[in-house]
Amino acid sequence: MTLKQFFAAALAFFAGIWGNIYGFFNNFVNDYTFSVDTSVLGDTLPNVKSNLNRFVGRFPEDPIINEEYNPYEFVDYIQLMECSGGNGDRDLFADPNDFSVLDDYDFSALIASCRGVLKTGAKPLLKLGNVPAKLSQKNIAAAGAALGDFSVNVYPPDDYNQYYNYVKALAEALVSSFGIEEVRAWRFGVMTEYENAGWFIAPGGDPQQTAAEYCKLYDYTVQALIDALGEDVFVGAHSMTCSEGLWDEAEFIRHCGAGTNYATGKKGTRICYLAASYYEERPGKTGNCKTIPQIMAELRGAAQAVGLTDLIYGVDEGRLLYGNASGADSDQLPSRTVGDTYQAAFDARLIKQMFDNGMNYFSSWDYCSFGENHGNPIITYFVAKHAADFEGARLASAEKARCGGIINADINASAAFDEASNTLRIMAYNYKNKVKYLSNAQLTFKVNAPQFADGEAKATLYMIDDDCNWFDEWRQDRIDLGITDDQFSWSPDDGCPNFKDAEAWQTFYSLTEKYAEYCRLTPTETTVQIKDGSFTLTADLAPYAVAFFEVTQ
Repeated sequence: MTLKQFFAAALAFFAGIWGNIYGFFNNFVNDYTFSVDTSVLGDTLPNVKSNLNRFVGRFPEDPIINEEYNPYEFVDYIQLMECSGGNGDRDLFADPNDFSVLDDYDFSALIASCRGVLKTGAKPLLKLGNVPAKLSQKNIAAAGAALGDFSVNVYPPDDYNQYYNYVKALAEALVSSFGIEEVRAWRFGVMTEYENAGWFIAPGGDPQQTAAEYCKLYDYTVQALIDALGEDVFVGAHSMTCSEGLWDEAEFIRHCGAGTNYATGKKGTRICYLAASYYEERPGKTGNCKTIPQIMAELRGAAQAVGLTDLIYGVDEGRLLYGNASGADSDQLPSRTVGDTYQAAFDARLIKQMFDNGMNYFSSWDYCSFGENHGNPIITYFVAKHAADFEGARLASAEKARCGGIINADINASAAFDEASNTLRIMAYNYKNKVKYLSNAQLTFKVNAPQFADGEAKATLYMIDDDCNWFDEWRQDRIDLGITDDQFSWSPDDGCPNFKDAEAWQTFYSLTEKYAEYCRLTPTETTVQIKDGSFTLTADLAPYAVAFFEVTQ
């Protein structure tokens, strides 16, 4: 044995001993006690999982709805991103490639998509903004290129009045199809990540000129919507914010609050919401971008500084960019989530941050294994479904009174009381960025809830862990079946597999019924004894598990 081999073997030996000692120690002291108090209640919580994304800007006119695991039960808005233009598939003209005719509008594809959204019970959120190519002919020619990073036209319109006519005609066509009261209940956005040069840029790329062009685009878009739908149209914008863009989004926010409106010449522009993106790199490698609290503080601070005090705040896309395994073409995650139970605790941690920082929603991608939200539910579905149940409840105190165990673990909880149904809700999670050495966490909740009378109450526990997740079985099955990483297009870690190999897809599809038996979430019901509003709840959380308690009297 060489000296190098000796030291490597010694290091591995001692690392193994340390791991065993660490795990043994955590099994005994990894317990956490929370003091939950509903005697003083805070803000009323929104449905933070109310929004769903569609990157392609379209939605099936006759959507497949999973009756057993239906995300549309809690989704209120479906975002059709860049739905009004940017390339031949998104431009709403009879002939997007006939650049000699600028008003051959054909809005039928978007109308059909909106019809499909309404069939789910949700409302459309139409992300407008990217300009049809034939309305940007001169700017495209000046720049010498047509498409940006996301295969859409990134340049401003040649004539803003012509673009105004296009947006106004679109809004009027929606009214003709659905009625003005229906369309007024919808939401609208202007662009995706507006300060991202890959989505929008002025010819020449100057940051200040780009900021001015976006503000102008926003003003003309909003005015077209107002002129078609009325002053109360719900409209806003989506920035990156989690990372730096070509220009500072605070310039746009100041423009809306105190700038001169390019379309009207008056002060300010209507804005109802500000959204951002939030992305972490991959499981085990997070914490390198701005946090949810930091993002919200930046947006809210800029808005309040110019008198915009009644906005709602959300995240319009994000979570995890990459998996730890790569497919043949990319290591990106199509749904921006992994199928492993890690995602459950990751999401619960974000939800707590949203509760604690006054956020309204975090828009998600797919919730089921076949995309378009059918197939078996991926683990994040269960977290979203039960987080949505907090809507209408008021935030309560849930403080750690005692803790011990895992170094650098984030084991935490949120509590809220629903006065309408006399229900206490608690969400708790067992999370750690680094997968090594995460073990079970024993949680005790000492509750003071004076809303409950002396006697009995029903406590229901939903434990979201590997027992309701089919993905760990799929990981083993694909190894046994010889399905390799290169048979996926993007990362095979995604719970909505993106197969490059048709035979592998058919094999996965054939396992649908088998996996249906592995994603049953069976609640546990117990009775708690209440004396002077006090009682105790306990839960044993496996690594990355999430627990939802409902206590009702």
